[in-house]
Amino acid sequence: MNALLLVIVIVLALAVVGVGLFFFRRQNVAVKTPPRTAVAAPDVPSGALVQDEPEVEPEPEVEPEPEVEPEREAEPEPEVESEPEPVEKATFRDRLAGVLGGLRGRSIDEEAWEELEEALILADVGVPTTMAILDRVRDRAKEEKAKDFDAALMLLRDEMELALGGMDITLTIEGKPAIWLFVGVNGVGKTTTIGKLAKRETDEGRKVVLAAGDTFRAAAAEQLETWAERSDAGFVRGAEGADPGSVVFDAVEHAAAVNADLVLADTAGRLHNKTNLMEELRKVRRVAEKAQGKVSEVLLVIDATTGQNGLIQAKQFTEAVEVTGIVLTKLDGSAKGGIVLAIQKELGIPVKLVGLGEGSEDLVEFDAHEFVDALFA
Repeated sequence: MNALLLVIVIVLALAVVGVGLFFFRRQNVAVKTPPRTAVAAPDVPSGALVQDEPEVEPEPEVEPEPEVEPEREAEPEPEVESEPEPVEKATFRDRLAGVLGGLRGRSIDEEAWEELEEALILADVGVPTTMAILDRVRDRAKEEKAKDFDAALMLLRDEMELALGGMDITLTIEGKPAIWLFVGVNGVGKTTTIGKLAKRETDEGRKVVLAAGDTFRAAAAEQLETWAERSDAGFVRGAEGADPGSVVFDAVEHAAAVNADLVLADTAGRLHNKTNLMEELRKVRRVAEKAQGKVSEVLLVIDATTGQNGLIQAKQFTEAVEVTGIVLTKLDGSAKGGIVLAIQKELGIPVKLVGLGEGSEDLVEFDAHEFVDALFA
């Protein structure tokens, strides 16, 4: 009996101990501390106690350092364009060869007079004009008892200035609008002369219209249109081969309608049909005068390098259209310039303008004193 009771007590005691251990294990396994980092917890053997990991204080947040923009290389200062050096206007002394300057220091004898005569003829003065001027100079040299040839040359200068300086070189503006007709053979520079004058006149405040009266050369009309754009001038042209007079008439009427001051009219220098050039120019002038304006200038353009041929042209055009003035172009080094004396003395027509270069500022008014001074330079 006692043995039985002892066994029962032992069994009950073991049961109690087993139940206690069972519940104790379950409690400890169920209570697990969640991981505080992203690192996986190590495997824990079954039944082992899991201790809470000590709380790790979070590291203080470090404010990011402000981004520092890299220093930019200093941009170079924009280069300031230097103003172009002013181009000096060409002068008569620059352009003429000084054909009489080498005769100084001579004795006043017949040989010196002959050399002077030859120099004047070679300078395109022409035989008649040369002889007339030298006769006057020789007479004065005797009267004033010139001691050397330099004194005779001074008398020649006086005679030249007297012959060239007594004419009016003013470009006349009469009528509303005033009309300037430009005549001359092809290739002498009519269109370029008109363009340069248009620039000058518009710069002076005048309202200008250009008339492309040379209808037989499309290039002439196109060139004139370009000049019109440069000078802010009006422009009138006709169809290729159209009647030149009608184009000039339309230009004058247009100028009157827009209250322009001046019409600069180009004309043909050569015709491609059987019409006589001079007769065609007469017609252009007549038609121009039927419009509302007035023809106040007929300017003959002559290439200075043509020499005495220019004098022949001046005679022909003067007979046809009553030339009022000469524009002498291309007096830029190769020309000798003596044609000026021949034209003014033999025809009585003043040289009003001279082209000394390609620039628009190189079309200048004729100056008798500067011209003669350049011949003797």
